[in-house]
Amino acid sequence: MPVRNVLVLGAGSAGLMAALTLKRKLPNLEVRVVRSPDLGIIGVGEGTTPAFPQHFFDYLKLKPQQFYAEAEPTWKLGIKFLWGSRREFYYTFAYEFQQRLPELSRNNGFFYSDESPCSGPISAFMAQDKAFPRNPDGTPLFHKRHAFHLENTKLVAWLENVCRTFGVKIVDATITPERSEKGIEALITEKGERLTADLYIDASGFRSELLGKALQEPYMSYSDSLFCDRAVIGGWSRTDEPIKPYTLVETMDAGWCWQIEHEGWINRGYVYASSFISDDTAREELLRRNPKISNEPRMVKFRSGRSVRNWVGNVVAVGNAAGFVEPLEATALQIICVETSTLADSLIDSLCDPTPTLIELYNRYNAQASDDIRDFLSVHYAFNTRLETEFWRACRNETKLHGANSSSIFTGKTAPASWPARNCCTPPTVSKWTATWPCSSARMFPIKSRIRLPPRKRKPGETSAASGLLKHAAVWM
Repeated sequence: MPVRNVLVLGAGSAGLMAALTLKRKLPNLEVRVVRSPDLGIIGVGEGTTPAFPQHFFDYLKLKPQQFYAEAEPTWKLGIKFLWGSRREFYYTFAYEFQQRLPELSRNNGFFYSDESPCSGPISAFMAQDKAFPRNPDGTPLFHKRHAFHLENTKLVAWLENVCRTFGVKIVDATITPERSEKGIEALITEKGERLTADLYIDASGFRSELLGKALQEPYMSYSDSLFCDRAVIGGWSRTDEPIKPYTLVETMDAGWCWQIEHEGWINRGYVYASSFISDDTAREELLRRNPKISNEPRMVKFRSGRSVRNWVGNVVAVGNAAGFVEPLEATALQIICVETSTLADSLIDSLCDPTPTLIELYNRYNAQASDDIRDFLSVHYAFNTRLETEFWRACRNETKLHGANSSSIFTGKTAPASWPARNCCTPPTVSKWTATWPCSSARMFPIKSRIRLPPRKRKPGETSAASGLLKHAAVWM
């Protein structure tokens, strides 16, 4: 049956992104969003990847000015890791490790060390808490090697405004799904009204009201690779602290802690494994490490994994309703970008009459994309030697690498090479950003067995790559 109208359950970031994407790419579709007070919004600070601006400004062709004015993002060039045996590690969105400065005999990543922690201009900016170079007139020289830090409530408000601008209808109701052979027959409101559609989008968050509860789609856990299942979150108002252009990721006793920079608020969240530490002890560790926290920390429970299929019958789940991969690399919004864009493209390519084969392809592609991120994150845990706690010993001994296993073997013995990592170790659905991880992980986790060539003799007057970059960055800034 052709898809002419769509009903989205959930008015958080996932639901509104789905509605906006479908309406923007298929303007003749009737798209409605059901905002249910029962569902709520998690409302934590959001980190993003370059997939976010690419989705909204390149794919959907939205103008960024309204986004900047209403969502009030801050710049994110990458992640600063306090992780592994390195003093620190700058992971950028500029693919610096595979690049090669003209003065170097091998790719930049080969020369990465604590003494030379910057492999390109973006990491040099991060090290100096700067985002962009300046033009001669003092204005910023913008580039596209960035993402954003976002406050969820402001992001949702902007999404809602843009949805209304393009004709998406938003209704408030508490609903009960009515099943049928094709999946969902209708959503029944508390007043008895029947809301019907050709296609239902489940964006109900971890509750997964349609795909999980109503259709009983099986769930595949990632708990053998990713042990963390909770986060305790707090923060404080910014005073004179500089706004850092990166997410800070810091190793903790039973997990890790993020720091996300907003214009007026600094957000800290401790992601931990409840099987290794109690909620009270995790809260105490967060407060001990962050004495500036001024609000009462709150706890969020989650599970890492995914539904076996996102699209079942006339229901497509997006965001947390389909699955969730813990937030170590801030991939939650990236996954929604992929899910919603592939859904829109599937409807466009099928003239809004998708075949079973196309639905199967959609499911396989999005499942693999989620599994790729799980594999990417598993490497972070399996090789982190920074702390000797029960949790980290278990990570090093018990983390299942799944699809990352062959890449990790290659990385440990050969990296940072270029073409083998890019062509032999990168799954087909992974983004260009996550495709950099074989080389990046080699730099984050020094491995004694890695093959090293004798150091090249420097030419007279030649300086290290890092010192030259930092010198140029200081001039640009």
